Amino acid sequence: MARFNFSIQELTYEEAQFSFSPEELRHVPAEPFHGDIIGQPRALQALKMALDIPSKGYNIFVTGDPGSGRTTAVRHLLSQAPPVTERLQDIICVHNFEKPFCPRIIYLPAGRAVEFSHAMRKLTISIQQLLIDELQILQSKRIDAQAVLDGISEEIGLLIREFPEPPIADFLHGLTKDLKELIPLFTGADSDTVLHAQMFLRYSVNILADRNNTTHSPVVFEYHPTAANLFGYIDQRSKEELSPPFLAVHGGSLIEASGGYIVMHASDLLKEEHLWVQLKRVLTTGRILLHTTSAASGAGIKPDPIDIRLKAIILGDEETYEDLYTEDPDFSKLFKVAAEFDYSMPVNQQNIGKYIGFINMVVSEEILRPISPEGIAEILRFGCFLAEQRGYLSTQFSRIADTLREANYWAQQSGSSGIDAESVKKALSERYYLSSLVESKIMDQILGGEILIHLSGKKVGMVNALAIIDRGNHSFGIPAVISATVAPGNEGIVNIEHEAGLSGEIHDKGLLILEGYLRKMYARNFPLSIYSGICFEQSYAEVEGDSASSSELFALLSAVGELPVRQDIAVTGSVNQMGEFQPVGGINEKISGFFTLCSRLGLTGHQGVIIPKSNIRNLILPEQVLQAMEQRKFHIFPVETIDEGMQILTERPAGKRSAKGAFPPDTINRIIEDRLKRLYELSRQQN
Repeated sequence: MARFNFSIQELTYEEAQFSFSPEELRHVPAEPFHGDIIGQPRALQALKMALDIPSKGYNIFVTGDPGSGRTTAVRHLLSQAPPVTERLQDIICVHNFEKPFCPRIIYLPAGRAVEFSHAMRKLTISIQQLLIDELQILQSKRIDAQAVLDGISEEIGLLIREFPEPPIADFLHGLTKDLKELIPLFTGADSDTVLHAQMFLRYSVNILADRNNTTHSPVVFEYHPTAANLFGYIDQRSKEELSPPFLAVHGGSLIEASGGYIVMHASDLLKEEHLWVQLKRVLTTGRILLHTTSAASGAGIKPDPIDIRLKAIILGDEETYEDLYTEDPDFSKLFKVAAEFDYSMPVNQQNIGKYIGFINMVVSEEILRPISPEGIAEILRFGCFLAEQRGYLSTQFSRIADTLREANYWAQQSGSSGIDAESVKKALSERYYLSSLVESKIMDQILGGEILIHLSGKKVGMVNALAIIDRGNHSFGIPAVISATVAPGNEGIVNIEHEAGLSGEIHDKGLLILEGYLRKMYARNFPLSIYSGICFEQSYAEVEGDSASSSELFALLSAVGELPVRQDIAVTGSVNQMGEFQPVGGINEKISGFFTLCSRLGLTGHQGVIIPKSNIRNLILPEQVLQAMEQRKFHIFPVETIDEGMQILTERPAGKRSAKGAFPPDTINRIIEDRLKRLYELSRQQN
């Protein structure tokens, strides 16, 4: 191969290294943190606009990752938001003297429900006292109803003047009429006093919403949305129970939030489909309808519709938002605003200052050890790791706070007086260790030969791809063998995962792209006649994503040209029909996973990975990987095209077409093209 002249570009240690300068951080002013929302200007603007617009339908769906501050932001803004209605109202339920099983709903100015309830209790006591006085004066078992009514008429008149709302006056007039009919039922010594007490309950007040001493709009966080918790409920009552039906009505969190806001998680709300349908009905009509039928009595309790006005704020992920927006025609009418919380924010002096302010707040409030500039630098580096990009910091501040707490713990264990860089590194490494049981088991299976992966030598049609496994907040990379076989035929590329029902749609698309590449690159003057099977070996779960498409293409090209490829080089990256490498996610975990396996086997100085060149900006690698690169024991090859990757894997040049359209002899592309022509000829002979 000495006659071939081609170069392989390798990532240097300096290019792979990434960190923040503690010296520079000393000169960055920390912005004091007072519960502010960091790095979410777009989401905050959307929330403020929706909260300030009183029109119907301006409910809010908040998207974002847990820990991004979305709940804190909602809570902070709602504490400062204006009321949804012009004035807050109390809501009470009272007895309907004409239709007892249809209780009345009455609305009063904020704080008046308790006053009216006290007034009715005082009136009831007055009525009872008058009855007692009449019995004692008359020394009779029959009471003069008119005398009692005359005795309380002044109190009722005062109540009507004190509570001038027409529904209250109607209720008190009904009470007067009812009392006139009720009094003759009372007798003297042999009267049923329990019966009397139960009968007087109809004059009491059932408060469903109390705004007494409320100065801000009510805000309700409903963490357990059920039909009863959300909309309210009516007790199932037996025929023998003599308590008036209106006392069976109980309000839910929507009634409690009336005049303000209710906040719920979409995942909780959508567990039961009927809840979502009922909530939409309430948001559309502004009314809650409660109704029940007692199996024992056969009498249904149906109070008046309960009018409410509020804004609903739903917290969910982007996928849920997309599903609701696409599949539910009512969704866009009811939730006109989407507040999108970003998972990252740009690295600049202002945002770094806010990050440091947040760090200082956690340290101060939780009385942690003081953190050094070196410790802050490591926290910022971890923030970039979470964001998966060097130029961005993660907005998952709950993860940052957890890391500070754990770094403080390890500083305490080591006897350090403060949180330094080593404390933060120790916290991250221990967290990784505690979450890596499954990863260790898979590595043991590979080392023990249960999972067949070759990490030395060369093979035809076999490439080590880099896959990623997510387990909660822990992700790790593992190598996965991709094999390809080739024979004459017209079936094209057969995706074995797809045939077995283990391939997702994106992975299927990636396989179709490979055929496009073969036609564009080689089959210009002859039909592509090939039968190829591509498989993820020893994989029994669904394969999704296109980050292995480059590995699949390398395996296919190796099989077509019968070109052995290196097994000590693992590959990740998606590819387009032009043969260009495209960036993929989880690049740090993939590299670290393969490095860990190589380390356990023993670093030979030749192992490494091929990655898309565009992924360099995403590299925030562990210290062990960087040390191995510095010592030339591990290598990272950033590439832009399939040709560059094939040169690394086969250790021969790819070759470019000449002006006459031919590849140079003995080059990768010439060998593959000649082989495809031969497969076409064999296929034609078979036909």
